[in-house]
Amino acid sequence: MGCLLVREKSCGMMVRSAGALGKAGPARLFLAHRNPESSMAYTVEKGAEQVLLENPLATPNLSTDSNLWTLNFGPQHPATHTTIRLVLELDGERVVRCVPIIGYLHSGFEKNAEVLNYNQYATIVDRMDYLSPIANEVAWFRAAEKLFGVEITPRCKVLRTIMGELGRIQNHLLCVGAAALDLGAFTAFLFGFNEREAIYDIVEYVSGSRFHPSYFRVGGAMMEIDDAKFKAMVKQFINESLPKAIDDMEILLTRNRIFLDRTQGIGVISREEAINWSISGPLARSAGVMRDVRKDDPYLCFENNWDGKGAPAANFKVPVMKTGDCFARYFVRLEEMRQSVHIIKQLIDNIPTGALNVSVEGKEILPPKEQTYGSIEGLIQHFELVMTNRGFEPPRGEVYGCCETANGELGYYLVSDGGPVPWRARTRPPSYIHLSVLPKMIEGHMMSDVVSVLGSLNIIAAELDR
Repeated sequence: MGCLLVREKSCGMMVRSAGALGKAGPARLFLAHRNPESSMAYTVEKGAEQVLLENPLATPNLSTDSNLWTLNFGPQHPATHTTIRLVLELDGERVVRCVPIIGYLHSGFEKNAEVLNYNQYATIVDRMDYLSPIANEVAWFRAAEKLFGVEITPRCKVLRTIMGELGRIQNHLLCVGAAALDLGAFTAFLFGFNEREAIYDIVEYVSGSRFHPSYFRVGGAMMEIDDAKFKAMVKQFINESLPKAIDDMEILLTRNRIFLDRTQGIGVISREEAINWSISGPLARSAGVMRDVRKDDPYLCFENNWDGKGAPAANFKVPVMKTGDCFARYFVRLEEMRQSVHIIKQLIDNIPTGALNVSVEGKEILPPKEQTYGSIEGLIQHFELVMTNRGFEPPRGEVYGCCETANGELGYYLVSDGGPVPWRARTRPPSYIHLSVLPKMIEGHMMSDVVSVLGSLNIIAAELDR
């Protein structure tokens, strides 16, 4: 039997094609030393193989079958959308095993909570799921206000609900568009990405910052808004721009033969598996798990009597599918955007008047500027909250608060020792839990299917490396 060896000088990669010359045979990739003359930092080399075989902690029970080969997918691969590394063990082009490796950001987000007060930490949660930072703040302050025992005003509840749903739309537009882009549908990506700019405009108007708003505070928000302008911007988006974009994406993708072939039956997970893996959000609902924190543990305008005057909870449907594949996850996200529009339409014309923040007498919120500059009491309270040797005085204890964000249940577990900063803050991020099930979802699939599955999970690395 003949054997053809080809060595590529630039990267030191060997490919052996078994079989006689002129006959087709399966190709195997052998890992070889990178050519020292080359400056290209390829990861498929002998060094990568040695790391896999010599570090059992990183890749336990790695097969030593000579017919298998390993390939590093990421951490700089554009289809990972983030800095994560997948070590794939392949038989030809079929995935035998996958080991996700995280830790490339080294952010230390949770440790920062121990030196930042409850308002300052909003700047950190903005940077976790950076596709919809305003929604992260809703979850964080729900937990913080639960610790303080604060009931926010009806006006603040409506504003947080609207901004949270805009954040869900903002996240889904990029997830669906980028997942399609990974499979070659560039136009679908533009349909989704363009409309996100309108949400950024709204966030910038509300907070003054376009990408990391840091808008909400314990007991309220950073500053008031003009209702007329806010309503005009939101209505123009949900009534004119967004519906057309969603329809265009659906027309382009839902019956597209290439998109269907790349997503249907790929990355399937059952209802029982989704429950056992603690999966939440669109991933769980695409597998038949009918759970939504907005329904099962209602908060803000999702609970009855949210205004103290008998107002009903915001009405919406929870989209659920049963196939649990990439296509189901795409379809659930598409319908969730329509339901978010339905929620916003119920609230946008019913924003209550009155105070946005809770009373300053509770000493959780900074007094208005006119009180700070016009009275000694207001000046004292202002400095009591901002001075480093004073600050918040929460009760001792521990709480858990969560919200239904675009990727699933985002929760924060807080432990307070009575000081101005948390003694410990623990994040329950959807991405961290969802990444753990990736190896099972891609076993037996082709290497090209890794891109489809990973895009449907919408993994955010900043939620992984906290």
